[in-house]
Amino acid sequence: MPKKKEPHLTGHSKPGYSPRLTNDDLAPVRDQHWNWYNIFSFWMSDVHSMGGYAVAASFFTLGLAGWQVLVCLLAGICIVQWFANLVAKPSQMSGVPFAVVCRQAFGVFGANIPAVIRGLIAFAWYGIQTWLASNALMLVLLKFWPALAPMTKMHFLGLSALGWGCFAVMWVLQALVFWHGMNAIKRFIDIAGPAVYIVMLSLAIWIISRTGFSGISLTLAEKQLSGGEQVWQMVSAVALVVSYFSGPLLNFGDFSRYAGSMDDIRRGNRWGLPFNFLLFSIITVVIVSGTHSLFGRMITDPIETVANVGSGVAMAVALLTMIIATIGINIVANFVSPAFDFSNCSPQKISFRMGGMIAAVGSVVLTPWNLFHSPELIHYTLDVLGSFIGPIFGVLLCDFYRVNQSQINTDELFNDSPAGRYWYARGVNPKAILALVPAVALCLLMSFIPVLHPLASFSWFIGVGIAAAIYAGISRQPAPVVEGHISPAVAKK
Repeated sequence: MPKKKEPHLTGHSKPGYSPRLTNDDLAPVRDQHWNWYNIFSFWMSDVHSMGGYAVAASFFTLGLAGWQVLVCLLAGICIVQWFANLVAKPSQMSGVPFAVVCRQAFGVFGANIPAVIRGLIAFAWYGIQTWLASNALMLVLLKFWPALAPMTKMHFLGLSALGWGCFAVMWVLQALVFWHGMNAIKRFIDIAGPAVYIVMLSLAIWIISRTGFSGISLTLAEKQLSGGEQVWQMVSAVALVVSYFSGPLLNFGDFSRYAGSMDDIRRGNRWGLPFNFLLFSIITVVIVSGTHSLFGRMITDPIETVANVGSGVAMAVALLTMIIATIGINIVANFVSPAFDFSNCSPQKISFRMGGMIAAVGSVVLTPWNLFHSPELIHYTLDVLGSFIGPIFGVLLCDFYRVNQSQINTDELFNDSPAGRYWYARGVNPKAILALVPAVALCLLMSFIPVLHPLASFSWFIGVGIAAAIYAGISRQPAPVVEGHISPAVAKK
């Protein structure tokens, strides 16, 4: 029997809204009741994951010292915070998700282009995070049932029989949480992020107890780099931090739409990003540095680090907590986003739940474990994903802040008549497409052409800048918003 919808999280569709553009999930939300802590919890779930740890730890392979890694992580997350405040505003004002906000810049039907791109990117990230969590589950199973070891020898499409089984279990667990709706997701992320802090702090304390503070070196590096090389690698690392968070950053509006005010969002972003990420980064640096002293080599895989803990019970608790945290980020970043994105393509046929399940099924087809099994491949994957996300970001920000002067006409987002404000040409804004395509193409060339590859780490920033510049150059200020049609949220602010 389907679960009854929570009335305060469903939208309010007016009689004039086109059925081709709306359903209860896409319509403006009725009650914007999330506070700063809910936004803070959202970012905690994004930060506290095995994927985030793996990305942060992989910076050591660049040849950076521990203190340099820390500076890069903090600088990158401050940039993420600034952009998060910018991208949150149109959704908080109008109460609609990212895919619907895209209609202002791309047209009521052209918005399906960025929505599908973001949905397809969720395929990759959902699978990667599910695979990382399944590895943790497999270690727990092998610890207590060693007889399962022969199942790790057989491989199909790069994954063992036991690996496929653990992947399937994690896939189903996440789907169950998602299926219960946004209220269940909100409650889950409120506890998932804080839970992993307990594990990370415990692991750091355990390492320090074995090595002493003298065993924690903030000048640890496996490569000798010149001063210029260190600066370049640090700048690249900052860019990679932004690329890692670019997915949830782009669709942050899916969550900011529920916030009561921009003040709540800014406060939640402040505590959830710089403050929270700084503490997480310090713990990560301590753990990775400590593994060098303890085991004779740096271990950048959090699962392998936890597996070296002596106590089986302690290892099981730690890994299960990491699994919970990874489920948290996967749901908020890679289930909710495609749920809205694919629903936007056909609101009457694809529901919020069906949209999320499309991404979940697609993630298996990608065999995501082949995208994230080494530090070099992690960086390459982030570069390619950033090539698509950055240009979309540039068009959206330029359109909202420069072309439309920080205003959005909520009702017109659901108007598919040729006289509609966001109809443009057959429902598509050709100027947005003209800005998007060359920016994406250039960023992809940087990833695939060797001579341009040093610039690939900056694909997100370059994509934002090029797309915004092109769009600003070919767009002109639209007619002022007609009195009475501006979003009610704008009027009260």
